[in-house]
Amino acid sequence: MASQQTTAVLEVAGVHWASEKAPVERVLGRRPGVLTVDANPVSQTATVTYDPARTSVADLAAWIRDCGYHCDGQSVPQHVCDPAAEPHGRAARPDGHRREGSDGGAPHDHAGADGRVAAHGDHPAMAPQDAMGHGGHHAGMSMDDMTRDMRTRFLVAALLSIPILLWSPIGREVLGFTTPAPFGLRDDVFSLILSLPVTFYSAWIFFAGAWRALRGRTLDMMVLVAVAVGAGWGYSVVITLTGGGEVFYEAATVLTAFVLLGHWFEMRARGGANDAIRTLLELAPPRAVVIRDGQPAEVPTAEVVVGDLLLVRPGAKIPVDGTVEDGDSEVDESMVTGESLPVHKAPGDAIIGASVNTTGTLRVRATKVGSDTALAQIVAMVQKAQNSKAPGQRLADRAAFWLVLVALLGGGLTLAVWLLAGASFATAMLFAITVVVITCPDALGLATPTAIMVGTGLGARRGVLFKNATALETAARIDTVVMDKTGTLTKGEPEVTDVVVDGLEPDDVLALAAAVERESEHPLAAAIARHADTLGVPALTASGFRNVPGHGASAEVAGRRVLLGNATLMADEGVDLGTLAARQDELARSGRTAVLVAVDGRAAGVIALADAPRATSAAAVAALHEAGVEVVMLSGDNEATARRIAGQLGVDTAIADVLPGDKAAKITELQRSSERVAMVGDGVNDAPALATADLGIAIGAGTDVAIETADVVLMRSDPLDVPTALTIGRGTLRKMRQNLGWAVGYNAIALPIAAGVFEPAFGLVLRPEIAALSMSGSSFLVAVNALLLKRLRLPAAPEAPTAQAATVRSPEPSVG
Repeated sequence: MASQQTTAVLEVAGVHWASEKAPVERVLGRRPGVLTVDANPVSQTATVTYDPARTSVADLAAWIRDCGYHCDGQSVPQHVCDPAAEPHGRAARPDGHRREGSDGGAPHDHAGADGRVAAHGDHPAMAPQDAMGHGGHHAGMSMDDMTRDMRTRFLVAALLSIPILLWSPIGREVLGFTTPAPFGLRDDVFSLILSLPVTFYSAWIFFAGAWRALRGRTLDMMVLVAVAVGAGWGYSVVITLTGGGEVFYEAATVLTAFVLLGHWFEMRARGGANDAIRTLLELAPPRAVVIRDGQPAEVPTAEVVVGDLLLVRPGAKIPVDGTVEDGDSEVDESMVTGESLPVHKAPGDAIIGASVNTTGTLRVRATKVGSDTALAQIVAMVQKAQNSKAPGQRLADRAAFWLVLVALLGGGLTLAVWLLAGASFATAMLFAITVVVITCPDALGLATPTAIMVGTGLGARRGVLFKNATALETAARIDTVVMDKTGTLTKGEPEVTDVVVDGLEPDDVLALAAAVERESEHPLAAAIARHADTLGVPALTASGFRNVPGHGASAEVAGRRVLLGNATLMADEGVDLGTLAARQDELARSGRTAVLVAVDGRAAGVIALADAPRATSAAAVAALHEAGVEVVMLSGDNEATARRIAGQLGVDTAIADVLPGDKAAKITELQRSSERVAMVGDGVNDAPALATADLGIAIGAGTDVAIETADVVLMRSDPLDVPTALTIGRGTLRKMRQNLGWAVGYNAIALPIAAGVFEPAFGLVLRPEIAALSMSGSSFLVAVNALLLKRLRLPAAPEAPTAQAATVRSPEPSVG
């Protein structure tokens, strides 16, 4: 029997460089029960798929700490979920107490996806000793704290590098600095003393990171920088202690300063890539008002259990998912679903945690808490998407490992070649260090994760949830979009589209018809009554209601006998349709359902109904056409109905009379003639088609089966979010390609220059300091380029007046 699989997103705090994800992936990947690991240096998290029968979140967290990083458990909103709990577990333990910190000390506030500690009034602050770190690294530090720490290390290295540079051969020979070293010391001895804080404080994170990588049996950027700094400084120390000679403390310290400077800027940039997930993690309120024994009591949100009755006052956030039991209000769900307009809520309506109650007081029965809430599920989905790897990233990760190996071998080869060419050991060493530094693969490691972070975050803000990076890449290549008609392009419920009258005024016909239909439970009857209410026609009362199964109904209204139904009913009652017969046929041929109205034995009008398009469907189709995408509509309705909707919306191809089981086959047919096909649907019968398509897109109001099968979920149930998803996919892929192209091109050009290949012919030489600045600048450019994705122009819904049914008066003479 196949083992069960569970996926959890765990905190991995303290990752300074992109390539540091490798030790986590390698070490966890070798542990029992772990199936896959995708670490993300930008979000400071890792998505781990594991067998719960063989391991647990506690084991995974311990293994991450063994790698040298901080982990408190799952990366979840701590005020809603327990980081130590297994996925889909309780929000809190029955006694309301949280587990102790991983080191047995005071409880930790959990760092979110950006690694930032979420401080809440109901949680104790992180103990001072925890901020000191475990095993030499800075555990539990937020991204902001890590950035400040990087800045401090840079400032120490930069300030001490200035005097080291002045009392170096460069300062003496190039800059003309002649002041002797203080206290009668030799220049190299004075430089050695000044370099100690740089080496053992500023540069220590390089050595600690290199140790973690080697212990994890992998190679990363930290190894390269540690080798470069350590070799340069160590060689100089040996020369100084053996009587003096040509040293390059300035190269080691300036190299340290420039690497720290570049990554200080880079960390500030990639911190901005996490805005979306940071916002999501903070949406739910830390406390909730629960009614117990008839009295309201404020408790931590994590202690709310299923069945609790919550009191939600105007202006307050709703703590967890629930059902309204009492009260009436407008609820702003925009932060969770992206829906811009407040949604009316009354008793019996479902309500989403983290949405905002705006007007009335509500009493809400909790139905989902902790990791089961919609917010927690959305956070988990976005985090998994951000941590997932696009096919290009997996190739880049493998290339980064080999690039480190190439850099180390290339450095050794450069040293040997220059020595054989007759250069001094110091000169050969400088060239070798430059090769090692300039080939650091950090830009390669950041190229796609940063773009994916920004792309998925951009989608989440619009209620477009990508399940993984592959979905982002696929969305960029879609050339045909297939949309299910009912419930996707249309609302899935009938609406009045036309009112044709003969003899009476339109409002009179609607008022009489609505009075009869209010007595019926038929969906068409409800649509007519709703339309009359919307237009504000007088509400009349019917008596003597009689239903004629399959044909219509009749009743007495305001002293008049009103008959509604089909042509058969009218014929049975002896009503002559006259010119309305032709209008009824015309409306029926256009795919509408025509209901005839007779008053006191005379035909008075025809009311046409149809499944009306969603307000943004036409704009969605137009946006897809603008992007060069063909739009196909699948419908189980007849040809006339499908043709009408397709014509209204501007759809390229309408395929009618499609049985639910045939949708997947139609997708397969289209895939033979198209490069990539996306399917958009909402029902259980759409699930096979969603799975068959290259990209499955589920409308959020659809079934759980459809959402589970899809690659992209549209929370707002808005067709306009389909072109939005494709636009985000294209923008993200473009940034990924730009970043990868830059990273690969940079290394291809920089490596031979660093090795001194062009020095004999052109005198072109790079010192290690310049190589460090170039390498760090490359990583910074990649991060900033990905952040420019936030400026992507997304499709916007056009401002349009509310559509009303067309009113047509039949030509005279009126029929009798």
